[in-house]
Amino acid sequence: MMLQKFSAACLLSICLISVAYSQDNPGIIRKYDMTDKLPVDPQFRQGILPNGMKYFLKYNAKPEKHAELRLAVDAGSLQEDEDQLGVAHFVEHMAFNGSEHFKKNELVDYLESIGTRFGADLNAYTSFDETVYMIQSRTDSLPLLEKGLLVLQDWAGGLDFDHSEIDKERGVVVSEWRTRLSPDQRMQQKAFPIIYQGSQYADRLPIGKPELIETVDYETVKKFYTDWYRPNLMALVVVGDFDLDWMEEQIKSRFSGLQNPAEPRPRVRYEMTLAGGTRSAIFSDKEAPFTQIEVMYQQPEQKTRTLEDFKNSLARSLYNRMLNARLFELRQQSNPPFTFASSGYGSDLGNLDAYFVSAFTPEGKALDGLEVVLIETRRALLHGFTATELERQKAEMIRAVEKEFKEKDKLQSGQLASQGVSYFLHETPLLNPAQRLNLYKEFLPRVTLEEINHLPYEWISKENRVINVTAPEKEGLELPTEEAILALLDKVDEMKPEPYVDQVSDKPLMEENLPETKIADEKSFESLGITEWTLANGVRVVLKPTDFKNDEILMAAYSPGGNSLYPDADYQNASNASGIVNQSGIAGFSVVELEKMLAGKTVGVGPYIGELNEGLNGSCSPQDLETLFQLTYLYFKQPRIDEKALETFKSQQESILQNMMINPYYYFSDEKNKIKYNNHPRRHIPTVEEIESLDLKKMESVYKDRFADAGDFTFFFVGNFEVEAIRPLISRYLGNLPSTGRKETWKDVHSDLVNGKIDKTITRGKAPKALVELVYHGDFPYLDSKARYDFYSLMDVLRIKLRESMREDKGGVYGVSVNGSASQFPTQKYAITIGFNAEPEKVEELIGTALAEVAKLQQEGPGAKDIAKVQETQRQSRIKDLKENRFWLGQLRARYENNLPLDGLSMEEYEKTISGLNAADLQKGAKAWFDADNFMRFVLLPEAEAEGNR
Repeated sequence: MMLQKFSAACLLSICLISVAYSQDNPGIIRKYDMTDKLPVDPQFRQGILPNGMKYFLKYNAKPEKHAELRLAVDAGSLQEDEDQLGVAHFVEHMAFNGSEHFKKNELVDYLESIGTRFGADLNAYTSFDETVYMIQSRTDSLPLLEKGLLVLQDWAGGLDFDHSEIDKERGVVVSEWRTRLSPDQRMQQKAFPIIYQGSQYADRLPIGKPELIETVDYETVKKFYTDWYRPNLMALVVVGDFDLDWMEEQIKSRFSGLQNPAEPRPRVRYEMTLAGGTRSAIFSDKEAPFTQIEVMYQQPEQKTRTLEDFKNSLARSLYNRMLNARLFELRQQSNPPFTFASSGYGSDLGNLDAYFVSAFTPEGKALDGLEVVLIETRRALLHGFTATELERQKAEMIRAVEKEFKEKDKLQSGQLASQGVSYFLHETPLLNPAQRLNLYKEFLPRVTLEEINHLPYEWISKENRVINVTAPEKEGLELPTEEAILALLDKVDEMKPEPYVDQVSDKPLMEENLPETKIADEKSFESLGITEWTLANGVRVVLKPTDFKNDEILMAAYSPGGNSLYPDADYQNASNASGIVNQSGIAGFSVVELEKMLAGKTVGVGPYIGELNEGLNGSCSPQDLETLFQLTYLYFKQPRIDEKALETFKSQQESILQNMMINPYYYFSDEKNKIKYNNHPRRHIPTVEEIESLDLKKMESVYKDRFADAGDFTFFFVGNFEVEAIRPLISRYLGNLPSTGRKETWKDVHSDLVNGKIDKTITRGKAPKALVELVYHGDFPYLDSKARYDFYSLMDVLRIKLRESMREDKGGVYGVSVNGSASQFPTQKYAITIGFNAEPEKVEELIGTALAEVAKLQQEGPGAKDIAKVQETQRQSRIKDLKENRFWLGQLRARYENNLPLDGLSMEEYEKTISGLNAADLQKGAKAWFDADNFMRFVLLPEAEAEGNR
């Protein structure tokens, strides 16, 4: 009888929840108990295999004919033994280097052959508590999808740990460690044992110790896998365009046979105890360019499991959004004491949360910057927030979830798969957009100012407090001491700042009522769904309505000219003018007033002035389209440029630039550019003196000149709109933009890469890391579409070959970048840049390896296998790109700006281009474009290594 009552109660609860969280009606939840558990997206099919392995499956058709596959392992670096530091991460690497069905490097080789990109579509990561593997699989072919599942199967239980592959991968793992070497990393390593003292987190950073990685024996590596990669610690998450029933059967048949160890090691949940008192981690580094100061208040972890938890999370978010808005307002003052400041609450490590306030400050002003942030926090504690502040932030939050709900059928499978992984590993809510909107609509209005204003009393305490300071180490610069910071905290605790006054304007963004104008000419490219209009004032408009996103419209606009029309002496004024306008606001509104006015809207527009053109970029929700047009109109007609904004900009930039060159990597970048461009005044990182010399009147003159004539502007709109519905808005707002009829174009500022051979070694820094950059450049037949296609295809081939030779074969690099660029203006040129970091002693060997691959392409051309890989990757990328608004916006702009035909955009035409790719043409291109007569070689070596490597 008791069982029957229990079952009836459960059934009633399920019924109530299913009504309360209707998937089709994001209305108000009418019945709830605050202790009720949060709902879980019912479209995620969940299950547990007999061996304890969990699975989470969901159908989603974005992108079409693809699926995102994840293997989540509930084990990471915290599970390592003392002789395994870094082995959890090492095992992750070995998953790509040999398994039962994919020997050695066959996995990456196979996946590339079907169009999967290593890194973008195939990757993994290791953290303290988890290891996650990610792969995107095609679903247009059942064998391909089955092969994708076979990859997961091997990862879960079939790695073979071939000894030769382990030895080769040692260098790759150490290279990844080397990649992360930086001032921040060095200071973090010092701070962790203080902040997380007495816990596993203090000495179990996932990257591990290179000396152990280089020497750890084979069985110790494999032991971590056999101990922790077991079904009762793993979950499969599969989201994509497939049949759910079929997928569930595949999961059951493929993974049920995995066995747990007879005597499994206990999976200890390492917890940190709140130590009480204040701990300070104050460190400097000779290569650190910036000063940051943070006060963190550690708290017991607050999981979001129930309705009450969810409501509390909304309150925390509202508190920090409102305080950050106040900090943003302070940042706009002349000479602010911080470059950036923030307040936040979130997960710390393990079983801890933390509330923090943080500031990046100018040199020597760490205490000044922190004091301003602390006073603002104190103001919130004493007086709370205002009703208008709360109203704005609630509007922003509800608008964000409404946008997600509108896009519920257009969410990317990768995003949904990540949610499933997080639900398994961290118990984060697994809500679909309708559920989330329901919860927001019900509980956001119920969060009161009283609840929010009480939060700092819960968080801010002298107990469990952490002070963290990082700064440059230089003569004459004194770090703030723990005593000084504690004294400041005590001082602020006694302050009684005045309440915040929320100044809100009720003026409309635009009061002017614009008349409609005529569209002088109309064209249509029906096969591509593109419409082109020319307005009476000369403005050209290109329209591409799509259904790729439900709540997105993108805009771009350009006009030839840019800062090239101004002498080198005025370059900094010309290049920074639009930034000052952006920071000033618009028309009669300061940037702070504008932010407040636009609360609850999804819209943004920003002008820019580049070297060869000026223009605007923007985006909006369809419901905010008129606001986007109003902002665009005002940036032409009523730009705002304030002295206060300029002073703020100068202060912030000078703070950033002041010590930038003590960092070896910024220094290397700047020195390279000086050499590559023969000390051209437009090709270096600006100096403090150049920023200080910025002149408001000159900047205002440049901006108004660049936007005085819209008659040579071309506007692009891509997204969810109807052509006829947008017509009156374009007619009114763009049709009334100023037009003087002037004809102008850019000027060549003669800033090309210098010709000839350059070999430069720069010595800087102490870290055992070398940076290498190899550059080929020269003239290019840009208007030859076949040459453009072959050029970028050759880059794809070289990327594959360098990864195979430099990473897989030699184990010398973690990654190698190959970037090719071809441009028509101001002259038809190309540049190819190969970049990597390496152990200093191996620089010459690895440069030789890279150049040998280049020479092989010149002498033999690429193999048929590599050609096929590139073709399939391009094909699959284009299929997905054609369903993305940003792809169309970028392509349309590039083709109009370069006077290129539109017909190559269709899949049919692109398929013809792909089919024409051949080894002979690429070999010919390799001979032409890897021109040894115009070759630059740059190497950064640490100072201690320089002599031995010259």
